[in-house]
Amino acid sequence: MHQDTRVIHIGEGQVPEADPLTTPIYETTTFRFASAAAVEDYYEGRASSFLYSRYRNPTVLAVEEKLAALDDAETARVFSSGMGAVSSTVMAHVGAGDEVVCAAAIYGGTLHFLQDVLARFGVSVRFAPLEELAEPDQVPGPATKLLWFESPINPTLRCVDIARVASACRRRGVISVVDSTFASPYNQQPLALGADLVMHSATKFLGGHSDVTAGVVAGRRDLVEPIDLTRRLLGTVLDPLPAAQLGRSVKTLGVRMARHNENARRVAEALEADPRVSRVYYPGLESHPDHRIAAAQMRGFGGMVSFDLGGDYQRACRFFDRVRLFQRATSLGGVESLCSLPVATSQRGYTAAQLERAGVTPGMVRLSIGLEDPADLMADLSQALA
Repeated sequence: MHQDTRVIHIGEGQVPEADPLTTPIYETTTFRFASAAAVEDYYEGRASSFLYSRYRNPTVLAVEEKLAALDDAETARVFSSGMGAVSSTVMAHVGAGDEVVCAAAIYGGTLHFLQDVLARFGVSVRFAPLEELAEPDQVPGPATKLLWFESPINPTLRCVDIARVASACRRRGVISVVDSTFASPYNQQPLALGADLVMHSATKFLGGHSDVTAGVVAGRRDLVEPIDLTRRLLGTVLDPLPAAQLGRSVKTLGVRMARHNENARRVAEALEADPRVSRVYYPGLESHPDHRIAAAQMRGFGGMVSFDLGGDYQRACRFFDRVRLFQRATSLGGVESLCSLPVATSQRGYTAAQLERAGVTPGMVRLSIGLEDPADLMADLSQALA
């Protein structure tokens, strides 16, 4: 064979005698078959081989097994982003004529997908305020197919009684989905509380290093497997390389979350004691309106802290511009501490009425507390508040 031919084919494929400690990165678009019969066996479900990485990939499959174990789920699926997980999950389970009920206090991307995209395809979308979710029995209507909510909620850290909402949904035959991104599986187990599905933006605490964009949905097999087709056709599957990075990161989730929890608690307590701050939002504080709910369903209270500077956007901007150690950036859950202004980022595009229903003010600041020394973090916040 010519050199051009040899260099393409020699050295490719598996090494049978290799037994790697960690899962190799199968960065390949397609997989080979030994015969036409092997192709038929694949499509007829008689073989667990692989065809194409948009359908199924060994690296991605290994990471899904880890993530399912974290949420104590029957199975899990990963996606190219948190919004990929949101859109694929909702579109797999609802169609024209169905209703989706979503908490009014919700991440902006979820709100805009439901309100601006899904509603164009004959799906009715209704946003329920927290007061209704506190008494959830009457929330699902006759056409409701799926109910979506967060706990803790971005950015107010309000908490919803997951078991109570899930029970109300189960009685009405409605699928309950919890976005548990702010908690992570280390701090909260929505499936054990009765939720049907749990979703995480794996970009955040699961990835943990601000270098992977991904999403995950976990739950019962009969509810997760229908999402496969939607994910395959929408093309929202995660590439093997970031999947391997995600798999590596979740191995340290426990030790990282313990530090996030402790640092956030200390920062929240310091801010609450500071007279320059009008209000602190952290479910670990007894002053938080949902502290009892959080204490009952969370192992730890997470690494997110929000606070209000009197509802004054200009004052919040001045604080934002003065931080030094905290990085002015969106997202959350990484080892480095971040600072953002919700009305300018995660809740951008909300109307005044939507902001009010979500409990978000122009003077709110959101902090993602990283793994730095807590004394350094508190010193930076103090000088920025000056």
